[in-house]
Amino acid sequence: MPPVPAGRPMKNRFPLLLSVAAALALLVSLPVASVLVQVFRPDEQGVWAHLVETVLADYVVNSLALAAGTGLGAALLGTGAAWIVAMHRFPGRGVLEWALLLPLAIPTYVIAYVYTDFLQFAGPVQSGLRSAFGWSRGDYWFPEVRSLSGAIVVFSLVFYPYVYVLARAAFLERSGGLLEAARSLGLSQRAAFFRVALPLARPAVAGGVALVVMETLAEFGAVSYFGVPTFTTGIYRAWYAFGDPVAASQLSASLLAVVVLALALEKWSRGRARFHDTGGRPFERPALGAGRSLLAWAACLLPLAGGFLLPGVLLLRMALTEGDVQFGAKYLTLAGNSLFLATVACGLAVVVALLLAYAGRLHPGRLMAGVKRLASLGYAVPGTVIAVGALIPLTALDHALIVWFREHWGVSLGLLITGTATALVFAYLARFLAVALNAVEASLARIRPSLDEAARSLGASRTGLLARVHVPLLSGGMVSGLLLVFVDVMKELPATIVLRPFNFETLATQVYILAADERLAEAATPSLIIVAVGLIPVVMLSRTLRR
Repeated sequence: MPPVPAGRPMKNRFPLLLSVAAALALLVSLPVASVLVQVFRPDEQGVWAHLVETVLADYVVNSLALAAGTGLGAALLGTGAAWIVAMHRFPGRGVLEWALLLPLAIPTYVIAYVYTDFLQFAGPVQSGLRSAFGWSRGDYWFPEVRSLSGAIVVFSLVFYPYVYVLARAAFLERSGGLLEAARSLGLSQRAAFFRVALPLARPAVAGGVALVVMETLAEFGAVSYFGVPTFTTGIYRAWYAFGDPVAASQLSASLLAVVVLALALEKWSRGRARFHDTGGRPFERPALGAGRSLLAWAACLLPLAGGFLLPGVLLLRMALTEGDVQFGAKYLTLAGNSLFLATVACGLAVVVALLLAYAGRLHPGRLMAGVKRLASLGYAVPGTVIAVGALIPLTALDHALIVWFREHWGVSLGLLITGTATALVFAYLARFLAVALNAVEASLARIRPSLDEAARSLGASRTGLLARVHVPLLSGGMVSGLLLVFVDVMKELPATIVLRPFNFETLATQVYILAADERLAEAATPSLIIVAVGLIPVVMLSRTLRR
């Protein structure tokens, strides 16, 4: 029997493989689906009508302004840093290449708490100014960090690595002939950047900005602490303050519509433009002189210092001088809970992503593309929405299990799913599966179909092909997916707050509880542990990307 070429569906097993992939996609998309279903239920308590009349306009305006401002700030910082390190040679460029990713290790809400303590009226900056100039309250103006503009600045410093990674890759992939041709036509280096390199890198920059916008709209801890009313804070209040899942779901659906609209507008703005490269020799980076090297370092250190170095130093100082006096065995439990959730979630995410990506390779087509798109829906949805969407069906399932066990076995069980960490892991899987899937698919696309054909001609089954050929070649993408999901789960706050079992705390929830009580110095201890744990995979990831 002749070998079946890679990519051609095999009729005898196609239904089973597609069924498994579709079932997994439907499972992880269940939170989004349950939110959309709740939208059509009647608003018996009248909470939605009250929200529309009072605060919905503020939620829309603040969320859009925050997303637009952060997207612009992250685009400027990330694209500028990517152009400098990708297209120039100067001393220390290799260090900056991976160090610019370090802000990914610090959660947004942690940086919000740090900068608030540093810049507030009683903080060291304003106290120093009053001491130096003899000022008192009302004698001077100082920007308010706990505001919409303060949130935009903080978010830009945290999220710019999403743009930096994709823009840097886009700049490195461009043919050197294009830029040399632009220079030969009389364009300066700056003009060549704006008229040639940047337009060609637009899809990558737009992709990074889209990630930034989604992360911004998903943020809860920082905007809640800053007192900026957004969709995420409204969803949390509707669920807990009003106890109305219908109103929370309707707010969630509104936020989903904003995300979809933002992504659709960006795609529409491109029109029919194409951004293909013509190939050719790689670009030879010009060496910068001493003066320009200093300027390059200054430009790259600005986002790095604001997004990692300064907050890291402040966190360390606060933790050592005024940290939580209860630091000890309690924090081993908190760290253990966080590590357990992150490890299980990232392992499951990579396994499911591998199955979906492999099914897509063996059975390409619109149906499988739709299945993968369905499985990736959760990443475009904030953690608060995922939590609300997961809690509704899981609670119903828990109650059904309780009734079934009582009627058939005479056993009275507790909440098997929502009363344990199972619901949390499910929410993490629904939220971050797309991260692992993108990493695995990117690696799988680089494996030539001829390798599949050679292995099949030697008698390898599809399982053997996956285990003996693909998995070893996919190790880089799988490790990247593991690290990215691990870091995301360690930092995830809104879903953890809503779904955590009784008496089950993590480092993230401990930070939120202490900061909500205005115990910022004590919150530095768990915050520093989160940064320390998240720093290891971020460094590993940055080195992997550099290679």
